[in-house]
Amino acid sequence: MTTPHTGTIAGALWMSLAGLLFACMGVLVKYGAAHFSSSELVFYRSFFSLLFVACMLRGQRTALATPHWRGHLWRGLSGTLAMMLFFYCITTLPLATAITLNYTSSLFLTALTLIVFKDRLHLPLTTSLALGFIGVILLLHPTLEREQLTGGLLGLGSGFLAGVALLNVRELGKLGEPAVRVVFYFNLVATLFSGIWMLQDKMHVPALGDLPLLLALGASATFAQLAMTRAYRIGQTQVVSTFSYSTIAFASLFGLLLWQETLPLAGWLGIALIIASGMLSLHLAPTHSEASK
Repeated sequence: MTTPHTGTIAGALWMSLAGLLFACMGVLVKYGAAHFSSSELVFYRSFFSLLFVACMLRGQRTALATPHWRGHLWRGLSGTLAMMLFFYCITTLPLATAITLNYTSSLFLTALTLIVFKDRLHLPLTTSLALGFIGVILLLHPTLEREQLTGGLLGLGSGFLAGVALLNVRELGKLGEPAVRVVFYFNLVATLFSGIWMLQDKMHVPALGDLPLLLALGASATFAQLAMTRAYRIGQTQVVSTFSYSTIAFASLFGLLLWQETLPLAGWLGIALIIASGMLSLHLAPTHSEASK
């Protein structure tokens, strides 16, 4: 029998695994940028993830039919645009910086939830959100060189769009959509949208030697999502949400070891404020009934 204590530990471990896999995905994107554009990387990541999830759907006998196709479409489009901006930022910014900016999604999710449900702000939550955006300012300036500022702003945009996508996921959860179906339709929309976008520019045909990297990119993303879903299913939400920021720690380590990426003190302080604000905002934000993730 699983006790609440063991469930909490297991949830934290599953989310730590998800954090490691998401950081590995970032590493693969950074390596893949030498051969492919960000739209091509989004396409291959989504296409191979789609194949993995389709196999799982077949094994679980989960039906694809859904009356909530609009919700899946909006989740797919917002998530795809967020991912395209995120992948571009990984190629132009230090890995830890790009991932931290993407993780401002929790701040935007809290703000969007307040707007959608017309909840009132209170001082602790207002302070928490303000600290997060102070962290963003510290991370963007003077941490980033002038030529990297555009990438930093696009990374912030990826965080906003990821927050929109997460809000859509919550709404789909309330409607009873299974997680694997949500992931399937997200990858389907991402594959189609990024594929069309990719065709607008010069394509780089993958060589045989590129296939392991592209397969690993899709696999790391898929299993990271599955590990994250498992973590939320068996663990306490607040604990699991806290451990989701392990991705930043792993990304910082990989960036240092693989590319000797370092940040000034202001940058690390900004990252710390964003992480603390994200965790506090998730804890202080009003809760609304939603289906299991």
